[in-house]
Formats: sequence, C-alpha cells, structure tokens
Amino acid sequence: MTPRQRLMLGVLILAIGGSGYVALDRWVLNHGLPDGLIQANGRIEGDHVTVASKFPGRIQELHAREGAVVTAGEALIRLDDVQTRAKVDQAKHAAEALEAQVQAAHTTLAVMNLDVPLAIERAEALVAKANDVVGKTLSVEREARSDAQRFRDLAAKDEVSIQQRDQAAMRWEVAQKDIASSRSALIQASKERAQVELGWKRIRAKEAEVEALERQRDQAYAVLDEMESVLKDLTITAPTSGTVATRMVDVGEVVAAGAPLLELVNLDRLYLKVYVPEVQIGKLRLDLPARIYTDAFPDQPFEATVRYIASKAEFTPKEVQTPDERVKLVYAVKLYLTSNPDHRLTPGLPADAIVRWKENVAWVKPRG
Repeated sequence: MTPRQRLMLGVLILAIGGSGYVALDRWVLNHGLPDGLIQANGRIEGDHVTVASKFPGRIQELHAREGAVVTAGEALIRLDDVQTRAKVDQAKHAAEALEAQVQAAHTTLAVMNLDVPLAIERAEALVAKANDVVGKTLSVEREARSDAQRFRDLAAKDEVSIQQRDQAAMRWEVAQKDIASSRSALIQASKERAQVELGWKRIRAKEAEVEALERQRDQAYAVLDEMESVLKDLTITAPTSGTVATRMVDVGEVVAAGAPLLELVNLDRLYLKVYVPEVQIGKLRLDLPARIYTDAFPDQPFEATVRYIASKAEFTPKEVQTPDERVKLVYAVKLYLTSNPDHRLTPGLPADAIVRWKENVAWVKPRG
C-alpha cells in the first residue's frame, strides 16, 4: 500500500468509525480475505545438510552431481585411499602376529598346567621312596651295629673267630655308608621336588605373560579397527536421503578435513517461510492448515501445516517487503508441506500462502 493509499485509508477510517475499522481490517488490511484467513508470502525452503569429509585427501570418485536423488548411506564421494589401505594391511598383519603369539602362549600354559602336577606327583613319589630307603638302611645299620658289637665281644672270649668279627664290623661299615647314601638320595629327591614345585610360579609368570600378550593383541586390533574406520570414512556417504542441491568440488581436487563438498536437501520435507505482521500473529497457532500457491502452478494449491511460529518479533526482512513496510514488526512462521508430488516444488521458489485460523471458512486464492 502506497503512502497516498494509506492517507486515503486513514480518512476512510475516521469517516466510518471504529466498527467500520474492524471490517476494514478484515477485508482490506488482510488483502481482502474473509475473516478466518491470513495471507502471507515468502520463499520455499528446505532443511539443508552439508556433506563433508572427516579427513583431507584427493577426490578419486564422484558419484553424485546436482539434481541427483540419493538415499541415506549411498556412496557419494571416494577419496584416494591407497596409503590408508596399506596401513590397514600393516595393522592387520601385526594383529594376526600377536594373535598367533597369544595362541602359542595359551598352548604352552595349558601344557604346563598338565605337566606340573604330574611332575610334582613323581617328585613326591621319589621323596617317599628315598624316605623308605633311609628307614631300611637305618634298620640294617642298627642290626649290623648290634652284630658287630656282639661278635667283638665273642671274639674277645674266643667264642668266634677273628674273621667272623671282622666280617660283622665290615657289614656295619657298609650299613653306615648305605645310610649316608640314602640320606643323600633323600636330600636330592627333596631338592627335585622343591624345583618341580616352582612350576606353579612359572605357571603364574606364564599367565602374566599371556595377559600382556593379550593386551598387546587387543591394542593391535584397536589400531586395526581405527585404520579400517578411517578407510571407511574415505568413502563419503549420504547422511540422509535427499537431492543434491549444490556441488562444491570435482574429481582430482584436494579437500581439507571438514570442507563442504556437497549440499543435500530433502524435497519431501520442504516448507514455506513467511512473515506475519505483529497484529495478526495472535491468530496463529501450531497445526493450523494452510495452502500454498506458486506462479508455476497457480491452479494447484499444495497442502501445508503451521509447524513453527517464532517466539520473538523482528523487523521485516528487506528482501521480501517494500521500503515502507520494513519498519513493521513481523514473526517468522514455517508452513511445512504435507507432500511434494513429483518433487515439483524446489527451494527458492516464491510462493503465497493462505492460513486458515477459523474452522469452516471457505478457502480462497491469494489476493494481489
């Protein structure tokens, strides 16, 4: 509305009074729409998703260009991965080598757990046998000592020959030597048993060695998982389904980590962002129905719903209103389309919207 029209409108308001102003507000200030409808305009927008790489590299393959429809998880770009694949192979071999060491250590430990108890059992049997030998030699020695003493006494009385006395004394000496030998064998058997019992400590040491190897193996597999993750991330996939709206790179370019590569927009999740004057915002609420009209399809309204109403007012954006309207306070409102048949609507299209805030009011087309 021009300043001259506003002046004439003010004169008309004074002429018809307050009640007439209410009617005028309904039919003139609101584009001549019936009470219960609000008209607004804006541009169709969508939720844009920027596709970027976690790692720097040279673009080797580009599978999607502007206008391509992609699904979530679809490969879009692949960076040069020769060096990363080599690192993955290196990490894999290191992990496999440590895995083999762990398996060998487990086998050795299992054998030790079987062998040590058997060795201890054998050593204890030898100790028991040596104890028996010592006992027998002590018994023989006592008997030989008694015989030697008795034959010595008899020889003194000439009741036995000197030869018999000497033989008894010799048997006693042999018995004494047998005691020393059996005791030495017992000491040796006891030492061997003590040595075998150290097997339990060797088992515990082997268990600690196995645990250390397992930790090294787990660390090697963690490195392998990390490298495989890096390799996977060099193939950049679509984070969501949508249409490629913008392509910022081409094959052969070297990109930095985090640099935007593509921009996706979901054409099934578009909305019209409009600005509603402060005097009318109180009529709106969430989930109100709306219809959107475009110049390309003037006779085909698109159903929409109020999904967002700004909580704070702002001055009218310069790009959507005439200079004399810019000082007005407006609220941003988003009207999400219920559907976008054949993806006819795309971001950037200007459109008009009719929002119905009263039930049972007949729909009308936007007024100029």
